[in-house]
Amino acid sequence: MSFTIYLVEDEQNLNEVLTLYLQKEGWSVTSFSNGTDAKAMIHTPPSLWVLDIMLPDIDGYHLIREIKSATPDIPVIFISARDADIDRVLGLEMGSDDYLSKPFLPRELVIRVQKLLNLVYGQKQKHESTIAIGPYRLDLLTRTVYENNEPIDLTSKEFDFLVTLSKDIGQAFSREQLLNSIWGEDYFGSDRVVDDLVRRVRKKLPHARIETIYGYGYRMMST
Repeated sequence: MSFTIYLVEDEQNLNEVLTLYLQKEGWSVTSFSNGTDAKAMIHTPPSLWVLDIMLPDIDGYHLIREIKSATPDIPVIFISARDADIDRVLGLEMGSDDYLSKPFLPRELVIRVQKLLNLVYGQKQKHESTIAIGPYRLDLLTRTVYENNEPIDLTSKEFDFLVTLSKDIGQAFSREQLLNSIWGEDYFGSDRVVDDLVRRVRKKLPHARIETIYGYGYRMMST
């Protein structure tokens, strides 16, 4: 997953140093030196904000209110040179996910960002790597189908067929579309191999609602 970071820091030298450190991790970084420019980007959200509290125009407290109101799930790391205890408490109350007190090493910020990205998006990525269809769970990483945590023996093409239909519940797929998706566009055999494949999948996964669209193809329905 590619991550974008919005860095809001008015100290120019620190802004440039932190930007370089974050970019070295492969993240796309957009930096701001004032709150007004950062506020204009709230509705084009990043993966994570790094937000200084002390800014020359709009302070960080105002910005985090706006950020969390528009995009409550986007994580924010507060940084400040002011009273650490007060800022940490106020920041947490307003929705910040982490806090760094100046001065700090740039590498420490990188580590905090990495941990927060893993925490927020690692779970999301894990969730997106599985598909549930009725009592079955498709693990896209291991290419395995489970029923009650017991693996079901499927061929590669049977698994591909299930994934194709399950990613778009209710969508109709023609036999030609399924041939191209599963066997490839270079396949020259009969499209009846699709019907044979469906029969095998239905036998192995009897509770999956694979509907036949006569004269056209198949679709997966929610259970």
